[in-house]
Amino acid sequence: MDTKSSESKAFHSLDQQIEHSLTIIGQIQQYFLQKRPAVVPISIYEAINQLEPSIALIRREAMSLDDERRSLQALAQIGQVVNSSLDLDVVLQIVMDTIIRLTKAERGFLMLRNEQKELVIRVARNWEQESIEPGEFAVSRTIIYRVANDGTPVLTTNAQEDPRFTGQESVVAHNLRSILCVPLIVKKESIGVIYADNRIRSGLFTQKELELLVAFANQAAVAIDNARLFASVRRTLAEVTELKNFMDNVFSSMASGVITADIEERVMLCNRAAAAILGRAARDLVGSDLNEIIPSLRPFLEPYLRRVIDNDQQILGLEAHPSFPERGQIDLSLSLAPLKDVRQVTQGVAIVMEDLTEKKKLEGQRRLFERMVSPAVIDQLDPDSIKMGGQRAEITIIFADIRGFTGLSERLQPEELVSVLNRYMAAAADAVLNEEGTVDKFLGDAVMAWFNAPIRQPDHTLRAVRAGIAIRDATRRLHKDLPHDLQLMFGVGIHTGIAVLGMVGTEKRLDYTAIGDSVNTSRRIQENALPGQILVSQDVVNKIANAVQIKPVEPILAKGKRDPIPVFEVLSLI
Repeated sequence: MDTKSSESKAFHSLDQQIEHSLTIIGQIQQYFLQKRPAVVPISIYEAINQLEPSIALIRREAMSLDDERRSLQALAQIGQVVNSSLDLDVVLQIVMDTIIRLTKAERGFLMLRNEQKELVIRVARNWEQESIEPGEFAVSRTIIYRVANDGTPVLTTNAQEDPRFTGQESVVAHNLRSILCVPLIVKKESIGVIYADNRIRSGLFTQKELELLVAFANQAAVAIDNARLFASVRRTLAEVTELKNFMDNVFSSMASGVITADIEERVMLCNRAAAAILGRAARDLVGSDLNEIIPSLRPFLEPYLRRVIDNDQQILGLEAHPSFPERGQIDLSLSLAPLKDVRQVTQGVAIVMEDLTEKKKLEGQRRLFERMVSPAVIDQLDPDSIKMGGQRAEITIIFADIRGFTGLSERLQPEELVSVLNRYMAAAADAVLNEEGTVDKFLGDAVMAWFNAPIRQPDHTLRAVRAGIAIRDATRRLHKDLPHDLQLMFGVGIHTGIAVLGMVGTEKRLDYTAIGDSVNTSRRIQENALPGQILVSQDVVNKIANAVQIKPVEPILAKGKRDPIPVFEVLSLI
């Protein structure tokens, strides 16, 4: 049997005994009134008559002690209850319901200071243990702020007649009568107040209720402070967890590979990008030694790792070319930085790696593309604007063919022949690219290029002619480094006209080229040019007559053409 039950039964038994005693005394008094034996002294009668009020007084004192015992028990029990939960809302509700029950108040309000130190109602309950609607928050702000600021409890049995609150609008307007208000103090700081009142009855609260409420408020303040601290810790933990999850997601989704290792060079973290670069699963890398996961890279990294770990140095932009069984040789850019704790003590190293393999490949492809299309043109190209199919446009086409190359090929070995051919082709391609032309293709010992596509060039015809002159001049300069028997010349043909330009081929293999009669005409003109000669059509002359010095030559009879083609030889620029 618990202590509470035992004490309750003991008081009940005492109350029954007192009631029984009062009954017996009443019976004795009734007997004496009826019989009144002469042998009984008068003092006995008087003593019996005094027993009843004495026993009644004892009963009242016993009941008072029992009420006090119940209050103390309730205080102890509520102290356990409010400290059994760290949920602030639960604690506040328990506190208010208990106050109303102990004080028999009509309403109870618990107010706490917010971050701006303003008092805010956190819980409002009535005697039926129901929450009070905001429209019924009619309280004495004067009393509340006095208690909160002074830290002194207030008890008034009738606020309407209390001289301390004479003229206070809230007291008068809300018809407030019995009021109890005590501060909630933690570490000598007021964190809020507990306010209880009754708008109907006066004299409801006594000093006993005030003392009880003060004692309870001391426990409640600690419980509330603990709950607030717990809520703060929980919010902080949630924020830290959210931040950690965010950082984990960022770390995992980073395009750069990141590996962190401790002082013993054992891997602590590895993101997906690093695992992909190394051709391993991330779960297999964590906990492994750096020497195990990057054996081909370890000798290269060794001196840099020592500088980072021992000297706290940061190293950026290292390039390495390790080989991995899963991927072969790759190109990496590496940066190393010391990994520090909150005290700024180095605990390991962070390795950030960028896989440059594909980038290097693309750069090589771009350099190759730049041999066909001017870099200035490449920078202006929009891949989305170049689609399958063709588009009509006016362009100036230039064909350049090496004269005498067939005979040369009969005298030289293939390797030497290719070497000589590449030198001539490079000279011709550079001349075209310097004028921002587009090299379409190399046809054996000939090169085809055009201007005014894919980027518009208002002076495209003049650019083509300048490129032809540059081919002739570059070839002459090339002769200075070649034996006499390897000194060949280009025959150049240039024509302006309409062609269809576009992507020809399949999705796997596309060729951006020009098709049309103007292309054929340019080639036929080139076929009739002598070594070192630049022949242009009438259409070319019409566009640049004032910019070049020309002389007419015999019209050419071109294959597939019904009429002779008028042509002119370009001598120089004016």
